[in-house]
Order: sequence, then structure tokens, then C-alpha cells
Amino acid sequence: MTHGSVAEPAGFWASFENSGAAELGDFTTTRRVIRISLLAIVIGIASSGIAWGLLRLIAFFTNLFFYQRFSFENASPAGNTLGWMILFVPVIGGIIVGFMARYGSDRIRGHGMPEAIESILLNGSRVQPRLAILKPLSSAIAIGSGGPFGAEGPIIMTGGAFGSMIAQFFRLTNTERKTLLCAGAAAGMAATFGAPIASVLLAVELLLFEWKPRSLIPVALAAAAATAARHYILDPAPLFPAGPYPSFAGIDGLLGCVLAGLLAGVLSLVLTKGVYASEDLFAKLPIHWMWWPAIGGIFIAIGGLIFPQALGVGYDVIRELLQTDAPLKVLLGVLLVKSMIWIIALGSGTSGGVLAPLLMMGCALGGILGGFLPSEGVGFWPLVCMGAILAGTTSSPFTGIIFAFELTHDINMLLPLLIAVTISYGFTVLTLERSILTEKIARRGYHMSREYSLDPLEISFAREVMRTDIDALHEGRTNEELAELIPSDLSKRVQHMYPVVDENDRLVGVVTRRDLRGAIQHVKENPNGKLSDITRYHPEVVFDDEPLRPVVERMAATGITRFPVVDRDDPGRLVGTISLNNLLSARVVHLENETRREQVLQLPSILAMAKARAAREKDEADKEKAEEEV
Repeated sequence: MTHGSVAEPAGFWASFENSGAAELGDFTTTRRVIRISLLAIVIGIASSGIAWGLLRLIAFFTNLFFYQRFSFENASPAGNTLGWMILFVPVIGGIIVGFMARYGSDRIRGHGMPEAIESILLNGSRVQPRLAILKPLSSAIAIGSGGPFGAEGPIIMTGGAFGSMIAQFFRLTNTERKTLLCAGAAAGMAATFGAPIASVLLAVELLLFEWKPRSLIPVALAAAAATAARHYILDPAPLFPAGPYPSFAGIDGLLGCVLAGLLAGVLSLVLTKGVYASEDLFAKLPIHWMWWPAIGGIFIAIGGLIFPQALGVGYDVIRELLQTDAPLKVLLGVLLVKSMIWIIALGSGTSGGVLAPLLMMGCALGGILGGFLPSEGVGFWPLVCMGAILAGTTSSPFTGIIFAFELTHDINMLLPLLIAVTISYGFTVLTLERSILTEKIARRGYHMSREYSLDPLEISFAREVMRTDIDALHEGRTNEELAELIPSDLSKRVQHMYPVVDENDRLVGVVTRRDLRGAIQHVKENPNGKLSDITRYHPEVVFDDEPLRPVVERMAATGITRFPVVDRDDPGRLVGTISLNNLLSARVVHLENETRREQVLQLPSILAMAKARAAREKDEADKEKAEEEV
């Protein structure tokens, strides 16, 4: 390589200021996170009010539909006295929701989480303002008329919509809008369940698609603010108090957790497949989708006649399953009737959430398993299966563990939950391509990955992949001199960019292979033309100790795919060049690490070890015999 060094003309260092080649640190978060966090706190407090309002709205419609009274007091559909007239209630609710979806916004259909994900991935984290009104209203009508859904999905979507609307009033990036949308969603869940940490984990595992301080800090503060506000407007006690349980369940208990996790994984598989099989069946109906919720309401009504506890949110049923040894009739009713009408109703496109039904079905599975697994206290196995079902169905393991813990406040359950949740999560990961929350995104023609890993470009540096066997050209060369390079260089080697150096071998610019060919082709018209005439001065450069990720980002920002590489300690010395093709080598190393299998250590065979041991014993015996003779 012909040596050169970086020239230092006026303004040259400006190319370094935004190059991403500053002194390396663990994080890229800036002070702008403070501003976003303040907005997130406001959104968190407001989301707690939204959660309170939606819960009161659900109570209002429950009283109106099942008891024909105007009241905002909590009420359960299971205690109604309508008799066979109950058949009309879910159907009426389904008709209303269908009309709202068709003539208001079809985005209110479903359980909310896929819509929040789609807004983040595809719509620049922008949510229509009318969705913040129609979604909670339609959900309240659907649940209040007996829909077997949870309130948390609509609250999460409404909180996210509110966060998105607030963000749209400010000059923010797409990523910052996403952070505030997720802050509203996490705050809504935290206010509903009083589970701030699980809410943050759900945002991380499902909505943020990153683990960075710039997003984690605002989302965590929003969840904390919502939980604090909850103490003043909702019941501050644990939503489902249970326990206390033994500090250690024993080996037989932990093995029971393995079985519970496996069966929870199977149930998660059945529920996920069932929901989308139901959706496929509704799609085949020769009627407009506006009428699907009404058809789903028919099945809800029939299920309500058979097992009234299957109607509505069902927090009271979850509490009963965790605090008492529920009779087998109740357990089977939840596991069979509740799951069936939930699958059909959700497939019909009715508005409602999935978390509360999953918790209820998990509790029912645990109650049945508690009949033959080791006795660890009332509610132990329902709680274990509740967390395992949640984690397996949503593919959010940490959320499942911490959520169950925060709902009960019993820290002794962490180990059993860890085992059961991990088994359930592992089972669904191996048997399902997508979770119940992301399958709808895939059905709309989009793909998202739920795996987070360190980018190999973060831990690879320019010096590791740069090209060093390059030629640099002196800016004083004439076109005739350049023409002489054709047989020795341009015609034999592929070097698309040539660094240009001055008389002191200082880098002053670059010239492309195309520009060189153009100058050489017109050498007769301009034989005394110089390389400096076609040199591109003050080029973008890369430091030799710079990670490859900012290099890729610079290529994307500038549209330039080849840079000269200089020494950071002596930013005047040219050490190589780097191109897009060189960056692929880092990916190749990562691919080899993922696919190449090798046995690093060779264990000696048992026979060889036995022979070596026998030889050592014989040597020791001979040595002792020799010493005795002496």
C-alpha cells in the first residue's frame, strides 16, 4: 500500500464530529431522554385515569345489560336473573360493536395488542385520535354485554393511543413516538393490575423491540406514575391476594412444576391455534364481517346459560380459584366453556383483551392438577399455571413470572414460576411459529422477530475487516501518468476507490475508479490535466478502532459505501479502506458461530484411562518393591 496521511484543511475535522467515532461507551442515550421521560410521566398519570374510566364504563354496561339499572358499581354477569332472555344480551352487544367497527374504525376489532404492534412497526407509532374513544367504548359494550374478555387489552391500546396523540403534538422522532406509545400502554396495564414491573417487561418483550435506556427509562417511569396514581383512584391492594406459600416446594413440587409447565404449554398451543382457526371459519362466512360479533354473541349467550361464570372479565372467578379449592364443576366450566366461547368470540373480531381469560384458564388448569400433584397450599398450582399459560401464549416469559408475583405479592413463588414458565415458553417456542399476539401481524403480510441479540457489527471493528492491500495516488499526477497505470493497476485489480495523498503522503481526498477511467479516456484532449481536478476533497473517513455499526449507519446516511480508514492516534495516517463488502465478513463470522459445530475438547476413552491408571499403579508398585530391596 502506498502510504498517506490525513491532511488537515479547514473544516476537515467537521467530518468527524457526527461520525459516530467518538470515545466508545456502553450507551448511546442522550439528555433528550429527560424530556421524553417527563412526557411519559404525564402520560402515565393520565393512563391511570383512562384505566379507571374504562373499568367504570364496563361496570356501567354490565349493570345496564344484565340488571337494567344505571350504576357504575362493579357487578358480575353471573348473578343475573334474566333466564333464557340472556340469549339476546351478547348478540345485541355484538351488533353494536359490529356497527361501530364498520362505520367508526375497523381498528377497534380484536384484542388491541396486535393493533398496537402494527402501529409501532408500520404506522410510525401514529394512532388515530378517534381510536382512543371508540376502542374503550366498544370494549366496554362487548365486555359489559357478557363478552368473555379482559379489560387490559383495550386499556393498553387506549393508553398507547393517548401516548401517541400526546407525542404527535411535539416535534419528535419516530422512535420517540414509539417510546411514548409504549409508555401509555405499559401505564394502562400497570394501573389495571397494579403490576408496574410486569407492565414494563411486557413493553420490552412485545412492543419496544429494543432494550435501551432511551426507551426503558420513560416507559418505567410511566408505569411507576400510573401505579402510584392507582393508589388514589383504585384499590391499592393486590388484585388477587393469595398465599403465603412454602419457601421451598421440595423436589417433588419442583418436578410438578415441570409437568404443570408442559401442560400449560400444550393448552397455550391449543388456545392459539383455536383462536385463529375460529377466525378462519368466520372469514369463510358469506356475510360482511360487521355481523360476525353478533354471531359470536350467540355462542357467548349459550355458554352463559351453561356456565354463567364464563361471562365478563371474571376477576372474581380468578380470585375464587386462587383463594379456595374450587369444585371440579367450576374448574371444568372455566377450562371448557370459558375457553370455547373466548376462542369463538375473539375469532369473530369482537373488541376485548386476552390477559384476564388466560389467567382464568391457567387457574382452572392448575386447580385440576392440584388434585393429584403434591399439596403446597391453596392456590399454589393455579398460580403456577396462571403464569405459565400467560407466558406460553404470549411468548413473554419474564412478564409471566413477574406478573404472577405482583398480582399476589408472594416472593416464594418465584422459583416454581420460573420452572413452569420456562417449560411452557420453551414448548410453545418449539411448536408455534408465532404467539397469539403476533400471528395477526403475520396474517397481514408482515414479519417481526421476537429475538433480541447483540449485533455482531457492535463488537467488530474497522481494523478487523478493512482492506490494507490498496494503492493511494498522489494528487500531482497528470492524466498521462494515470494512463500508464492501466496495465499495472486498473486493468488487473478491482479497487473502486483510490485515496489521494499530497506530497507528504497526507490524505487529502478520494477518487473513484469511474472518474479515473474518464480522465484516462480523454488523456489526448487534456494530457496535462491533474488528478486534483477530479479528486473529491474532505472525504468521510472511518477510524481504525471504530465499531462497524456506526460505519454502516454512516453509509446509510450518506449513500457512500466506501471510506478511507485512518489511525485514531495519528488521524493523518491512512491505514486502509473499508467497503460494504468488507462489512459482510463480520456477518459471516456470526453465521459460522451459529452454524459451525466442532468438538473442542476430546475426552479420553474409558479404556485408555483404565490403561493409564493401571500403568501408574504398576510403576508405583515397582518403585515400592525396589525401595524394599534397597
